[in-house]
Amino acid sequence: MEEPFEAHGVRGLLHRPDRANGDALALTHGAGSNCRVPLLARLAHAFEDAGYLVLRYDLPFRQQRPKGPPFPAGAERDREGVAQAAQALRTLTHGRIFLGGHSYGGRQTAMLAASRPDVAAALLLLSYPLHPPAKPDQKRTSFFPDLRRPALFVHGTADPFGSLEELRDAMALIPARTDLLAVEGAGHDLARAAGLAVDLIARLEALVRVD
Repeated sequence: MEEPFEAHGVRGLLHRPDRANGDALALTHGAGSNCRVPLLARLAHAFEDAGYLVLRYDLPFRQQRPKGPPFPAGAERDREGVAQAAQALRTLTHGRIFLGGHSYGGRQTAMLAASRPDVAAALLLLSYPLHPPAKPDQKRTSFFPDLRRPALFVHGTADPFGSLEELRDAMALIPARTDLLAVEGAGHDLARAAGLAVDLIARLEALVRVD
């Protein structure tokens, strides 16, 4: 069941499963979209069907402006928005909290987890933007050695923000357990990823099952 959600400084949509497993996922969007983007909606419904309480939410920059990219100066505020989403879920369930995001949302989620590892049990990083297109020297991985939460990366083989080879090299910098689900032929929008939702959920659960 999907319902509007607005509390604790968080705005979005809450998915309540018919048969809850006690765990929850907060899922957010990239720089050019919002929490209603089809990819997040499809994944949220898949996790809901699997028993997860799911909150897909707008980052603070999107709450302030309906269109346009985030400003670099607002990145810290967006990370605080991720933390608020996690806290909102903790008021609703006593199980594990998973944090996920697409592109910019995933980057801010991962950066928060690197500085506050207690914020989540594991991360779901969709199309992590390793670098700007055609600028492979501008890596966005400086904090990866501090990332101590298990992380599942979901990445398209045609993503201009980083190749699979580049991503594998970057993942080697992370001391926590990681996994990579490659989506054949998919670009940065991961339009084909929703069909892999069952495998995605199983891989994410496997990352934390050995804790």
